[in-house]
Amino acid sequence: MLERSESVARAKHRAVTVLFPAALRVRAGYTWGMAQKPPTKPKFLSLPERTAYRRLEDVVGCKWSAAVLAAIGRGVTRPGQLERFIPGISTKVLTERLRKLLNYELITRHEYPGKVLRVEYRLTPTGRKLVGIIEQLRELDEEHAQRQTTR
Repeated sequence: MLERSESVARAKHRAVTVLFPAALRVRAGYTWGMAQKPPTKPKFLSLPERTAYRRLEDVVGCKWSAAVLAAIGRGVTRPGQLERFIPGISTKVLTERLRKLLNYELITRHEYPGKVLRVEYRLTPTGRKLVGIIEQLRELDEEHAQRQTTR
């Protein structure tokens, strides 16, 4: 009886092989005698990697955030000074970016009481590291621009 079931299985295999191309057999689940496919690379980033890239893009990808960080890194600490130092930034955008940078703990806010409340922003150690990276990117862009103009 075992021989008969083996011959029936071979006959089915031959029929499927002849009637259907390999792509259809794989889709239908008929993979007898076919070589297994090698494992493929993952098509998407994992969730933690995507979250890290989004956070990084939210800070560095925004031209205003990078400009605010660079300005604070150069010693411009007060909101009015920042607004004058960064051409084209509005008060609303500056306030939003400062809040975002505070939330990411890249800057700290220091309030000095008096007749008029005085506010200054300073970089945290992480913010200093990021400003160093932003400056390296700026220098790389300047070198690249010089090479493009000399051609």
